[in-house]
Amino acid sequence: MWDPSTYLRYGDERSRPFHDLVARVPAERPRAVVDLGCGPGTLTATLAGRWPDSRISGLDSSPEMIARARALGRVRGLAAGTGVLEPVAFAVGDVRDWQPEPDVDVVVCNAVLQWVPGHQDLLTRWAGALPAGASLAFQVPGNFAAPSHRALREVAGRERWRDTLAPLLREAPVEEPVDYAALLVGAGCAVDAWETTYVHLLPAAGADHPVLAWMEGTALRPVRAALDDAGWADFRAELGVRLAEAYPVRQGQVYFPFRRIFVVARTGARAEENL
Repeated sequence: MWDPSTYLRYGDERSRPFHDLVARVPAERPRAVVDLGCGPGTLTATLAGRWPDSRISGLDSSPEMIARARALGRVRGLAAGTGVLEPVAFAVGDVRDWQPEPDVDVVVCNAVLQWVPGHQDLLTRWAGALPAGASLAFQVPGNFAAPSHRALREVAGRERWRDTLAPLLREAPVEEPVDYAALLVGAGCAVDAWETTYVHLLPAAGADHPVLAWMEGTALRPVRAALDDAGWADFRAELGVRLAEAYPVRQGQVYFPFRRIFVVARTGARAEENL
């Protein structure tokens, strides 16, 4: 379902929330760091720069993403003259099945949990399994009420596509920051929770509307996988019209507000120690 090249079309914009999240992780010398839902590995590799003495690993359910991540490691190793992989181990796996090893002191989960129904239970389980003082840091998109996603659900709700696509699209797959904070404080964590709305300035170049091109890398992946070529062409054409109405081109670009929700939880801390 995942195409690394499509996902990386807007690499700078997609990477900024990751860096903003990791910047708030207080760990100085973690023994092991795990990036759950690591995608193509480009951001996971930066964790080795932040914590050079730590064991870094990345997990993703997409074999295509992990193949790209491993290739990136080989290229970086050759560029350094070592001919070996960077100090990051990548593996295919489902975050729902993941269990932390005893030395995992930092878990990063960037733009993944929105795909996992019931991920609140996962967060509680991870918080209880991590060692005291570990950091659980995650970021999820909070833009499901935005015009882009309303248009997606409206087109998917048309009679032609309703039966196929309705089960794939949820209106509220994530919680609000206060709800995540309450959940993890209840699990015995100190919590730093916040939200940020980025205004991405997307160049309007080419035939496709830039928000449509953005969504093809993430939100539209299940839709593309469920439709045949003809159905997909018709779907994206209709969605493109609606997106052009919702996000007009101004000064040669589209102004695309994107809300993100961030949480950094430290395990084994009293509630009054909240960050």
